[in-house]
Amino acid sequence: MKNILVTGGAGFIGSNFVQYILDHSDIIRVVNLDLLTYAGNLANLKGCENDERYHFVRGDIRDRELLKQLFSEYEIDTVVHFAAESHVDRSITEPEIFLSTNVLGTQALLDVAKDSWKIEPDNKYSREYREAVRFLQVSTDEVYGALGKEGMFTEVTPMAPNSPYSASKASADMVVRAYHNTFGLPINITRCSNNYGPYQFPEKLIPLMIHNAQNDKSLPVYGDGMQVRDWLHVKDHCAAIWTVLQKGRIGEVYNVGGNNEKANIEIVKLILKQLGKPESLIEYVQDRPGHDRRYAIDNTKITTELGWQPEYTFEQGIEETIEWYLQNSEWVENVTSGDYLQYYELMYN
Repeated sequence: MKNILVTGGAGFIGSNFVQYILDHSDIIRVVNLDLLTYAGNLANLKGCENDERYHFVRGDIRDRELLKQLFSEYEIDTVVHFAAESHVDRSITEPEIFLSTNVLGTQALLDVAKDSWKIEPDNKYSREYREAVRFLQVSTDEVYGALGKEGMFTEVTPMAPNSPYSASKASADMVVRAYHNTFGLPINITRCSNNYGPYQFPEKLIPLMIHNAQNDKSLPVYGDGMQVRDWLHVKDHCAAIWTVLQKGRIGEVYNVGGNNEKANIEIVKLILKQLGKPESLIEYVQDRPGHDRRYAIDNTKITTELGWQPEYTFEQGIEETIEWYLQNSEWVENVTSGDYLQYYELMYN
C-alpha cells in the first residue's frame, strides 16, 4: 500500500485530489495535513471521512516534529505538496507569510522526507533512498512571469516571477530542485495553469463572479479585463498529478495546461450570460500591481511522454462549474461567512 502525505488537502485543488486518488486506487492510504486557514475547508471532504484509508491531521508544514511523527507513524513514502499561501492579492499586502509558508514550509518537508527516506541519513555523501519514494511539488505557471501576445511557457522557460506569491513558489521550486541535485532526493515538479471547478474559495475569479452575479452585486474586473489565462479544470489537473506520480521521470518538471486561453472579461461576460444577468454589473477597477498580462502553457512534454491529455473543454467545464455553485449555495455561504471553521470544531474537538 502506498502511504501518501497530501499537504493542504483541505484546500481547493488538494481536496479534489484526495477525492480523486481515493476513487482511483484501492491500494492507497492518504494522510491529509492541513492547517485549516481561511481557504482550507473539511466540508470539501465529507465523502471521505468514513473511509478507513483516509486520515486528517490539523497542523503546520513548518512543524518539523509533527512531520517526523507523521512520516514515522504512517510510513509515508510519497508527498504531494499543495500547501501554500496562493492568492496574489493577499501576497501584495502580506508577503512575509507567503515566504514563510511557501519557502520555509517546503524546506521543512524536504528535510523530513530526505531524513526519513534516505538509507544512510547521517551520510551526507549517500544518494540512496528507499524504493519507490517520491516528493511531488505542485507549482504554478506564474513562476515564469508574463508572456507577450505570442509564445507559450515550456519547462525550460526561465523563471521570472512578478509577484510575492509567484516569487515564493519559484523559490520553493528551486529548493526542491536543489534537494534533488545535491542529495539525490527523488522529486518531480508540476506547474499548472489557472484551475477552476468545485470547492474553489470565492476570492478567485470564477467563483467570485458567480457568487456576486447570483446576488446582483458588482463584478470587479481589474484594468481592461484583457488579462489572458490558460484555464485547466481541477479534475484534469488531479489526473495529471496522478499520472506524474505513476509514470513521471525522477527529477523532471512537467507543465500542465488546459489548452483553453481566455481573457478575464470574456469569462465574466460568459458567466453573466449563463446566469441571465446584465453586463451592467461589471465594474472596472484599478489594476493590481505587477499583474501579469498573459499566461499560456505548452503541455507537450506531459502529453507525449506520459500520455496525459485534458478531457474537459472549457465550455463543458464552466457550465458544470456554474451549476455546481448554484447547487451548493450553502457551501458558498458557509465559506464566505466563516462558518466552515465551526465544522472543524464540531468534528474534531
